[in-house]
Amino acid sequence: MNNQKQQKPTLTGQRFKTRKRDEKERFDPTQFQESIVQGLNQTGSDLEAVAKFLDASGAKLDYRRYAETLFDILVAGGMLAPGGSISDDLTRTEFCLFTAQEDLETMQAYAQVFNKLIRRYKYLEKGFEEEIKKLLLFLKGFTESERNKLAMLTGILLANGNISAAVIGSLFNENVVKEGVSAAFAVKLFKSWIYERDINAVAVALRKVGMDNRLMELFPANKRSCEHFSKYFTDAGLKELSDFARNQEAIGSRKELQKELQEMMARGDNFKDIIAYVREEMKKTSISEQLMIGIVWSSVMSCVEWNKKEELVCEQSIKHLKQYSPLLKAFTSQGASEIILLVKIQEYCYDNIHFMKAFQKIVVLLYKADVLSEEAILKWYTEAHVAKGKSVFLEQMKKFVEWLKHAEEESESEEEEEN
Repeated sequence: MNNQKQQKPTLTGQRFKTRKRDEKERFDPTQFQESIVQGLNQTGSDLEAVAKFLDASGAKLDYRRYAETLFDILVAGGMLAPGGSISDDLTRTEFCLFTAQEDLETMQAYAQVFNKLIRRYKYLEKGFEEEIKKLLLFLKGFTESERNKLAMLTGILLANGNISAAVIGSLFNENVVKEGVSAAFAVKLFKSWIYERDINAVAVALRKVGMDNRLMELFPANKRSCEHFSKYFTDAGLKELSDFARNQEAIGSRKELQKELQEMMARGDNFKDIIAYVREEMKKTSISEQLMIGIVWSSVMSCVEWNKKEELVCEQSIKHLKQYSPLLKAFTSQGASEIILLVKIQEYCYDNIHFMKAFQKIVVLLYKADVLSEEAILKWYTEAHVAKGKSVFLEQMKKFVEWLKHAEEESESEEEEEN
């Protein structure tokens, strides 16, 4: 038997090489800046050459890590310190957005440089939007001409979909609002945006990110009124933006009115008080009766929890509307308002499938309650109805309409005999 002890394994001092990808490089944007500045100085003002240089450099330089530095240089010529100033002890270029000509055509060409760069290096997209947000916070640190160029560029980028309208949120910062910088910047921005697209496209983009109701924040608190906004932007040649803001304010007022109306109904306030309140609001906000009847109808139909069974909801709706018919009657004094109400009923019954069979019964009830006239019903039947559920509802109304026509003919015959 071998008594020799088994040799134990020992740890040696062998060194393992660290893989390059595991090594943490020191963050050093100055070397990156020098490479970009050198390339831009060589390409000069030829933006086609600039786009090609940026495309090729992405393979050699770390765009992902130094995205902010890259965009600072392309816009301002060098790395920006907080507030928007450029450090004098670092290499900078004179070939950038801020030194370019201040006209829309040049800004469109610069927008194409950014567009090509982001399409080629998709990962830069988020960083670019953050850069624009940052630049808008630094506006006070730039000259008026630099702000104008940045505003035009931002409008074009928004029109092209390179950035979202969320960047406008930076303009609501108190530091850039209080001295009128935000409002002046917004004029140039919206002019170029609307020039590239139109006010409808602008409205859609603003609504998408919840900016449509915040434009008043471009002004200090003591100037945040629709009148001031409208005058400022109309005088600046942006009447379409003023009209959009007025429309948004009107929508907001209508929403507030509907909310208050629903609360009054929920409390069980008497109709006399509700009608007086609504009429007062109509005067204050210049809401027409045609708009008002739509709001009243929506409020009436949303202040009750409807039965889910089709056979029961019909009976429930008749009972509910019989109770609220005096309220509906108060805002259908004009034939046009009656037509609007009929269309609202049609759309409601179509959109809420349990009400499909209740349409005719609702119309007949409101006719008997003197909310709807025979003239309005006949006009709706022959020409004023909408496409929603048209064939179903016209069929439901056929017999009643024939009865109305017959009653009308009899009435005319009686009048002729009397004459």
